[in-house]
Amino acid sequence: MEEEKKSLNFIEQIIEDDLANGLRNDQIRFRFPPEPNGYLHVGHTKAICINFGLGEKYNAPVNLRFDDTNPEKEEQEFVDSIMKDVEWLGFKWDKVLYASDYFQQLYDWAVQLIKEGKAYVDEQPSEIITEQRKNPAEPGIESPFRNRPVEESLDLFERMKNGEFESGSMSLRAKIDMVSPNMNMRDPVMYRILNKPHHRTGTAWKIYPMYDWAHGESDYIEQISHSLCSLEFENHRPLYNWYLDQVYEEGKVKNKQREFARMNVSYMITSKRKLQRLIAEKVVNGWDDPRMPTISGMRRKGFTANAIRNFIDKVGVAKRENLIEIQLLDFCVREDLNKVAKRVMAVVDPIKLVIENYPEGQEEWLVTENNNEQENAGTREIPFSRELYIEREDFKEEAGNKFFRLKLGGEVRLKSAYIIKGERVEKHENGEITTIYASYDEKSKSGSGTEESLRKVKGTIHWVSAKHAIPVEVRNYEKLFTVEQPDAEKDVDFLNFINPESVNIIQGYGEPSLKDVAVGEPLQFQRIGYFTKDQDSTDANFVFNRTVTLKDSYKPE
Repeated sequence: MEEEKKSLNFIEQIIEDDLANGLRNDQIRFRFPPEPNGYLHVGHTKAICINFGLGEKYNAPVNLRFDDTNPEKEEQEFVDSIMKDVEWLGFKWDKVLYASDYFQQLYDWAVQLIKEGKAYVDEQPSEIITEQRKNPAEPGIESPFRNRPVEESLDLFERMKNGEFESGSMSLRAKIDMVSPNMNMRDPVMYRILNKPHHRTGTAWKIYPMYDWAHGESDYIEQISHSLCSLEFENHRPLYNWYLDQVYEEGKVKNKQREFARMNVSYMITSKRKLQRLIAEKVVNGWDDPRMPTISGMRRKGFTANAIRNFIDKVGVAKRENLIEIQLLDFCVREDLNKVAKRVMAVVDPIKLVIENYPEGQEEWLVTENNNEQENAGTREIPFSRELYIEREDFKEEAGNKFFRLKLGGEVRLKSAYIIKGERVEKHENGEITTIYASYDEKSKSGSGTEESLRKVKGTIHWVSAKHAIPVEVRNYEKLFTVEQPDAEKDVDFLNFINPESVNIIQGYGEPSLKDVAVGEPLQFQRIGYFTKDQDSTDANFVFNRTVTLKDSYKPE
């Protein structure tokens, strides 16, 4: 039992302690509470996996709740994308809920706080309120409206709700402690006037609750047992608890906020404001650009849900923040794709190869395996003919003994086909090789069982039949930034670190089966890397995104 406890992360240990101290298993409930003001990014995957993972571990419900308290930035598009991302990661929520579901209850509780002398309407602008809060080492200055009569605040608050005042002209503040060393406790704003339509409630409300007020009370309404959030909310916990204490009724579950370290991945940024700037300034082509750290971007690039979940498992749940190497993410993606990706042949830097002793006009269909890592992956047929495309780098006129690809006078095996020998070349007037001529051993067909087919040659290269090949657009993606922490320097614009070579688009050829590949299907272009078919593909233009390279020297600790 002691060994089992040691294997628990600190959040699981908290839950186990709560169960030991009287919390019933059927009272455990979690939630994932994104604000629908952008697409989910790699940092959110940790919160998703933690909350839904705990739901699976404890057989407890997990709500997907949208904390939609800011109509200026929130849109239905973001709601839809978040739901799609959570589903794609393989998780199921119990209920879809919204903080806006509770606007009336939150308003009623705010009225109660005013009646109890714990909240007041302040007519000062936000800049003055911020200035009066001072700093942790200096006591704050009380608002001249802090002790206004309860009846006056009640009247003003109702008129705020009815839309009688301009946006920003008044706010409702909690009356807590203007000398608290925790700045969040210095009479925080609970409501502000905002004459903006809401994506769900329309123009019904002219005032909107602040996040700190709405978030914890929403947890309480939903009877969330453990409110798990990232570390930047740790100093908000006293306010979370103070608000909860004002509405808590004996006998109900009293939700508990606990914080874990957010996930920072090298060469990525996760600020929604900065991600929006990348889009606005056309550095990338939208939220789902494969260079973006968004879940939709990673999915479009070809990352698998399983790989991302494995990555989160390896990162673990910690109390302190650290920078996770992007190489670990790529390792997890590569490890998963090696198991599931279908092997296909594509040539991304093509040069023509003519097998001179292969009969003109003849073609045959050869059998090749779909994935040698999968026992039941099966086989498919690929066309072979006299004229092929191979990779330009797979041929040299002259090469040493350590070059195991095609050279003049040397032999290689064409993958799943024949052994060929380099005979001569044809060149452009500028000296560039335009065509390679070779001969083949007709008895050396792979899998034929002949003595010649069993003959060993040191190199095997991939190819596609020129007659049957389809043109493919290959998008090779690199890191979007040139430094590990592009937004680490406050005085330097993060856009200064954009990698000008973050995408390189080239034209190649692929085997004809690529016509029938589904968008998003994982593939391995043999000897090149892992790819997936992009949504930009048409019947006339097949587009493939490179997910990760085939190999990397990185090894996780």
